[in-house]
Amino acid sequence: MGTLSKLRRMVLRENVSVREAARRLRISRNTAAKWLNESQMVEPRYPQRAAVPSLLDPYREQLANWLKADSYRGKRERRSVRAYFEAIRAMGFTGSKNLVYGFCSNWRQEQANAPRNAGFVPLSFELGEAFQFDWSCEYVVIGGLRKRLEVAHTKLAASRAFVLVAYFTQSHEMLFDAHTKAFEVFGGVPKRGIYDNMRTAVDKVGKGKERSVNARFESMTGHYLFEAEFCNRAAGWEKGRVEKNVQDRRRHIWREAAEKRWTSLAELNDWLLQACQDSWAELSHPDWPELTVADVMQDERSRLLALPKAFDGYVEQPLRVTSTALIHFQRNRYSVPCEWVNTVVSLRAYPEFLRVVDSHGEVVDLVRSFERDQTFYDWRHYISLIERKPGALRNGAPFKTMPEPLQELQRQLLKNAGGDRVMAQVLSAIPMHGLDTVLVAIEIALEGGRASAEHVINTLARLKDGARPLAVLQIDTPLTLQTPPLANVSRYDSLRTQEARHVQ
Repeated sequence: MGTLSKLRRMVLRENVSVREAARRLRISRNTAAKWLNESQMVEPRYPQRAAVPSLLDPYREQLANWLKADSYRGKRERRSVRAYFEAIRAMGFTGSKNLVYGFCSNWRQEQANAPRNAGFVPLSFELGEAFQFDWSCEYVVIGGLRKRLEVAHTKLAASRAFVLVAYFTQSHEMLFDAHTKAFEVFGGVPKRGIYDNMRTAVDKVGKGKERSVNARFESMTGHYLFEAEFCNRAAGWEKGRVEKNVQDRRRHIWREAAEKRWTSLAELNDWLLQACQDSWAELSHPDWPELTVADVMQDERSRLLALPKAFDGYVEQPLRVTSTALIHFQRNRYSVPCEWVNTVVSLRAYPEFLRVVDSHGEVVDLVRSFERDQTFYDWRHYISLIERKPGALRNGAPFKTMPEPLQELQRQLLKNAGGDRVMAQVLSAIPMHGLDTVLVAIEIALEGGRASAEHVINTLARLKDGARPLAVLQIDTPLTLQTPPLANVSRYDSLRTQEARHVQ
């Protein structure tokens, strides 16, 4: 239409010839004359060109199927256009990659412009009414290694205050711990919790709103007295505020976290908590722009339910102790007291440690590891066994983790015959006197050059009685000898002579 408008002005107003106007506008003279012969200015219409066969035509349906299948996958699992090109080229396609790129771009544009479902109704929540919960997957560097983390997002629906907690896995004990930490930060518990149909909460999804809820999850909701509400299938917009929080925090907090290097997960979580609270003071509330999220959070805190004591969110399972005093949990092995060999114990898994309880109620706490195929020994679990089998000290794997004073004493004792039994006597004193006291006694014995069980036990007795060991006892006196003592053997002979006379 722009070209036609210019043509009419040049010919009808400026009296330029049709040939000259066509030359200036770079159109055909016949086309210009045809347009000018029209009685009214109407939009030119061009005949539709006949479709030209393309080398891509035999593969269009296959490409469309691939694109549709990938649209249901996560972004990390989707194939690139280059992968499509390589695949159809292996099927016999001889065209250029530009044809494939163009087809994929047009297909995605058509899907984006396709008619959607009806719009969404804006939601409104009262203060203290509800919170929304969701998980996200993030990557950071911890201990020099790039780790995949499962991050729990808990967001109050009214004030928009949020808490992020990172874990190595997404399991029941992590879910319970995330709720406990979030409620502690909020200072109370909302009346409802809105979730998707995550496996840690829902065992089976029924028709409509019917859900078979996990028993441990029900225990947590009953402890904190809030009602759990689950979204419909594939209806993430029903908890859209926490869904948006995942995207916003990924561009804000996690971008900064990914640039840092962390020594431990605990250090990262401490930083995340502070970053969340700092964000409350910086972000304006969507409904009341003159107030920050922190300001509205103060009002909502007074509307929350009272916070009870923390929920004991462990996951319990029975395990049998092997003949080497080990238990197997999530592809790792942990040592327990050797008295529990071949018995069934109860393992309670927490996010940061494992609690093992035997049939008599004795409890042992173990540091939990999220690595794979590792064995973690505590050499103190094998002391009572070494009393009966001292020969195992020489190559016993658990005893390679003993403190350095114990290892040095072992090296010196094992140089002599029967040194393993002597070392077993020293180790047997640890349950009675404590590890720290025994280490002090061993260091004193090593400094005095007398590495023996008798010396260590004697030093332990002195330490227990409160006396200072002789090896470190120093006596200061102002007295000095006027005549130094002399070695006179003849005096001893005279005493022997006097003794002999007395006997006679």
